[in-house]
Parts: sequence; C-alpha cells; structure tokens
Amino acid sequence: MGITTFTQEFTTPIAPSRMFKALILDSHNLIPKIAPQGIKSIDFIEGDGGVGSIKQTNFADGGHLQYLKHKIDALDSDNLVCKYTLIEGDVIFDKIESVVYEVKFEASSNGGCICKMSSEYHTKAGAELKQEEIKQGKDKAMGLYKVVEEYLSANPDVYA
Repeated sequence: MGITTFTQEFTTPIAPSRMFKALILDSHNLIPKIAPQGIKSIDFIEGDGGVGSIKQTNFADGGHLQYLKHKIDALDSDNLVCKYTLIEGDVIFDKIESVVYEVKFEASSNGGCICKMSSEYHTKAGAELKQEEIKQGKDKAMGLYKVVEEYLSANPDVYA
C-alpha cells in the first residue's frame, strides 16, 4: 500500500466560523440546496454528525459518481478543524483503500479566512494513482467551496 499526500489552501473573504459551519457542520442541509445540479442529497447513515458518524453523499443523476461515504474521524469546533475519511465510493475504489482528509479554517488579516486542506490517498498494493484523477476530485471540491462562498457572500446573516 502506498500513501500519496496533497495539500492546498485558498483564501476567502468569509469569516472562518461561517465557512466551517456551512461546509462542515451543516453541509448535509446546505450543499444539496445550493448545488442541486451536482449533489442530490447528503444523509447520515450512522450517527448525528459527530465523531464516528458516517455521511453518504448522493450525486445527481447523469454524473460519473453515484455516491461517496465519509466517516468523521475528528471534529474540533473550537479550532475549526475536521478530519474525515472517504471509506466507500463507486468509482476509484479499484485503486484506493481510503482517503483521509483534514480541513482547517484559519482567520486571515482581512477578516476572511484561509482554508487549509490535506488529502492522504491510501492506494492498494501495486495501484498507481494518476495526477489527473486527483486533480479532477480537487477541482470539484474547489468548485463546491466557491459555490458556498458565493452563497454566504450573498446571504451575510446565514451562519453568522
């Protein structure tokens, strides 16, 4: 088994606590509402959103993914950090055993935040993960972050 780690960060004018609430604590309600063309629903199939919970994301019909399941490994609302593991999905699991993500929202000097993300891809023995496969997933995640940013900018009282 191999492990490949990627990190990325982006800045947003939205306060860190609002981004954390929207993207981590209430994503199951918000994301299907503001991005229905990509995500049909997000459901807890175990737990209530705390550590140990398993969340299933169901994608809109016609996409190349049908669903993904994530397990919440750590949730620190005080420090705005979440660690979770992709444990099941319907496309890339021929090469991957799991993907461990850590997302942290830090205050920036302009009142917004810096979102720092790391992804650890645990590949199966002998499997090779191509850069374009990783890039596709990262690009979709960044697109989702931008949709949330735009929604929060247009609705300054939401998650305030």
